[in-house]
Amino acid sequence: MRLLEVDNLTTYYKLKDGYVRACENISLHLERGEAIGLVGESASGKTTAALSLIKLLPDNAHVMAGSIKIEGRDIAGATEEELRHIRWKDIAIIFQGAMNALNPVRRVGDQIVEALRIHEKLSEKDAGRRTAELFEQVEIDSDRVREYPHEFSGGMRQRVMIAMAIACNPKIIIGDEPTTALDVMVQAQVLQLLETLRREREMGMILITHDLSVVGETCDRVAVMYAGQIVEDGPTEKVFEAPSHPYTRALITAFPNIEGERYLAASIPGDPPNLLSPPGGCRFHERCSEVSELCRNEAPEITDLSPGHRAMCHLLQRKVKVK
Repeated sequence: MRLLEVDNLTTYYKLKDGYVRACENISLHLERGEAIGLVGESASGKTTAALSLIKLLPDNAHVMAGSIKIEGRDIAGATEEELRHIRWKDIAIIFQGAMNALNPVRRVGDQIVEALRIHEKLSEKDAGRRTAELFEQVEIDSDRVREYPHEFSGGMRQRVMIAMAIACNPKIIIGDEPTTALDVMVQAQVLQLLETLRREREMGMILITHDLSVVGETCDRVAVMYAGQIVEDGPTEKVFEAPSHPYTRALITAFPNIEGERYLAASIPGDPPNLLSPPGGCRFHERCSEVSELCRNEAPEITDLSPGHRAMCHLLQRKVKVK
């Protein structure tokens, strides 16, 4: 049984001018101990898709359709009370800005103790002991549990967020750009820590990022999102070595290779579409160098390319038919 299975998840934001179709028909799965990366440009729907799993969304966001199963149990219709337990014991999240996520006027240890007492029903003494152990696991001196967030560096605050996320032994961790604000050396340390904890605890991980190198180093599979849809997904190595959707190829081409010949990386022309009124046909057609009349008028279907590797493009559908 899969750890997580998401089928046709659709989430819209309601505005006065209509609905922003932020993510549509998102389907993905996650095995125990596996990591999947959600990549794409800003506003491609990565964070909305991930936060829809636990309904950590603003009031104007609505999950319109889809199923979300954790170990076979559908939580799409879970009540707010049920979600309070799901968010800590089944799915936890590491936010991008630890300074914004942590309460600046409370000691960092107290914030973890509070979560443990509420969700694990531990005594204050046991919760304190557990917090000290968590600090050691994320390589922070346990003596620092009584310090405030501003007394930590950015990388250390991010480690505190990781400690908080794993406090209740969740099955799944969502990392929402967890290393974006960190320098390269600290980023590598935090990613290595997440990798170690994932393998030791056999947690599933969903990593939201715009950095393809991070996905290449840490994720078993990758899902490429554009304009609210998954346009390609599959094993990371296969997708990176043989990208099949024009958008995936454009993303990889736009990412510089520091080991290769020096050149100015090619950018993707144009801008993502307005999802209040997305274009007809393929949503990437206005920026695609391989566009045809069919792309402008008809939305492509997802095409199976090889076991576990899929992409959504009319060019691929024609190739499969020819075969």
